[in-house]
Amino acid sequence: MFTAATARDDLASLQKALFRAPYHTNMLQAIAEGDGGRVAGTGVDMTKVLRIAAFSDGNTGGNPAGIWIGDALPDASEMQAIAAEVGFSETAFAAPRREAWRIRYFSPLREVPFCGHATIALGAALAHRHGDRTFELHLNDAVISVSGHRDGNTVAATLQSPPTRSAPIDPLLRDGLLELFGYTTGDLDLKIPPARIHGGADHVVLALRSRGALARMAYDFERGRALMQKAGLITVALVTTETLRLFHVRNAFAAGGVVEDPATGAAAAAFAGYLRDIGWPHGGAIDIVQGEDMGQRSLIRAEIGDTAGSSIRVSGTARFMDEA
Repeated sequence: MFTAATARDDLASLQKALFRAPYHTNMLQAIAEGDGGRVAGTGVDMTKVLRIAAFSDGNTGGNPAGIWIGDALPDASEMQAIAAEVGFSETAFAAPRREAWRIRYFSPLREVPFCGHATIALGAALAHRHGDRTFELHLNDAVISVSGHRDGNTVAATLQSPPTRSAPIDPLLRDGLLELFGYTTGDLDLKIPPARIHGGADHVVLALRSRGALARMAYDFERGRALMQKAGLITVALVTTETLRLFHVRNAFAAGGVVEDPATGAAAAAFAGYLRDIGWPHGGAIDIVQGEDMGQRSLIRAEIGDTAGSSIRVSGTARFMDEA
């Protein structure tokens, strides 16, 4: 029988299976050895993990995140093992630190500096436990906040991202990514030039001219993972413009061991900051539809202040996939 560690060696096929299955089905758990709800080889209790879909479309869709809340964070190796077993694109780990919370995020393959959808899910979990309010979060390299407001079966949550920045993309990286996804420069919408963008983590944005081009996104997982890791990228965001304030997005997350994310709050913050940098007429906010091509329609709103590089306010709803 496979362990969580050996499962990671074949994660591309596992993710394809995961995204064909209902999101509440834990594909890695079905093949990972465990004992009494604990991760094999660790003392981590899987029964403490909440499964919450962030940026949901009402009571459907959204991007599932694992949420672990305890008195103290487990060791990094234990957090990595539990994230691999959960199998979602990220699991957030939270422990109280004085009046705030210490937070770390792990994908199935690696730790990531910031994850938007897991932060929204965490805001829902904290509001469920501690009431509707704003929570200060201490990340590895930033201090941010998330608020949660309960509303029936869902929770409305809003995060304030880390600062944003953007830079022109290296032409060799641009060409490598176009080849990876099977696009040409003729597929690009140069009103939003390709760029390296940041909102707590590094991403690349490639704007496409048509929704059809976005729908046919496909790539070789291992090549994509190698390219993204070499470039220091968390995701590659492919976007199309429906209106000046409405975008359709797909995010490849091979660097974290996930073929595609159905909702990516960190990339949404970075993209919103980039639109501000290039003078896009955003009117103070944009809406993002993501996950449609995966059957997991997700809705993200990003509010954009006037100050270059300042935090982006990212909001959406979250739904509990199991009992909180």
